[in-house]
Amino acid sequence: MLYIVLLAMVAGFLALRLYSVLGKRTGHEQPLVKPAEERLATQPTPRTIDMPTELRDAGTRSVDSNAEQGIRALVAADSEFDVAQFLEGAKSAYRMILEAFWKGDRKTLEWLVGGDVQEAFVTAIDEREKAGHTLENRLVSIERANIVDASVERGAAQITVRFDADIAAVTRDADGNVVAGSLSDAVETHDLWTFGRTLKSDDPNWKLVETDEA
Repeated sequence: MLYIVLLAMVAGFLALRLYSVLGKRTGHEQPLVKPAEERLATQPTPRTIDMPTELRDAGTRSVDSNAEQGIRALVAADSEFDVAQFLEGAKSAYRMILEAFWKGDRKTLEWLVGGDVQEAFVTAIDEREKAGHTLENRLVSIERANIVDASVERGAAQITVRFDADIAAVTRDADGNVVAGSLSDAVETHDLWTFGRTLKSDDPNWKLVETDEA
């Protein structure tokens, strides 16, 4: 019993750690992006922000060109934001949210997901349970995660990440019979997940606020 309790405590700590580090600098990263060509007149001294290699190299870039302006605005508004740190946290959140949805873990979804997405997830879980179905899904790998859009409006930041992943999925009925899917064959998935947070809020955490297919 003590072993189980300790595991639960470690899992809870890791989950909270993940949820609070999305986009936070550690103090050792390179600056993120070049300064904008023109700053607002209300900003007398532009802050120099260099473009890291991962953003300059079109072959391995983690931020699409369409999102660069939004990332610049976000860095200007939040000096602690870091692209690499955010993406690592986003990939972990992607896995945690999917697993929570598959397991019907509403409490985990409550603090990782917000707004209409949370409501849609819970509704789907309710319908699945009503039908007596269970999911035995597994995230095999995340092949790529890159930022495709970013914005800051009225103090609220949003970042859209494209996830290219392989997922093995099986749906079973109440008797344990497979009604869909296969765990031996992974399916390629392409998702657009948008994370959001209020920059001036005391809460530093990002939540999933929108999902779509890529």
